[in-house]
Amino acid sequence: METTAKNNKVHIGRKISRIREIRGIKQDALATELGVSQQAISKIEQSEEIEDSTLEKIAAVLGLTIEGIKNFSEEGIVNYFNTFNDTSVNQGSIGSYNICNFNPIDKVVELYNEKVELLERLLQSEREKVEILKGNIR
Repeated sequence: METTAKNNKVHIGRKISRIREIRGIKQDALATELGVSQQAISKIEQSEEIEDSTLEKIAAVLGLTIEGIKNFSEEGIVNYFNTFNDTSVNQGSIGSYNICNFNPIDKVVELYNEKVELLERLLQSEREKVEILKGNIR
């Protein structure tokens, strides 16, 4: 009976560790945000139980609620992402990919040319100001 109760116990530290990894946050970064050492984060992640006050601070940094951490499961994430249906691409095609309707390089060149034109107009405006000022001095 005692073994069953122990197996059902949730290991909060492992959940925090996994959420942190999924979010791409290093222990050092989490430690800095919480004002503790990296070793303290390591110890927290090895703990089965964590005080609610500490858990609340960690949840805030990770962008979750305490319940979000306590109820976290890998299966839940997989199920969540499997519910999305992308209808933006023809479902009958082999290998979904994004279709780009323009050449990105052409857009960069276009923006560059606009910037050059703008700078030329600005330079011409400055030249005109200089001529006006020269006329006032004479």
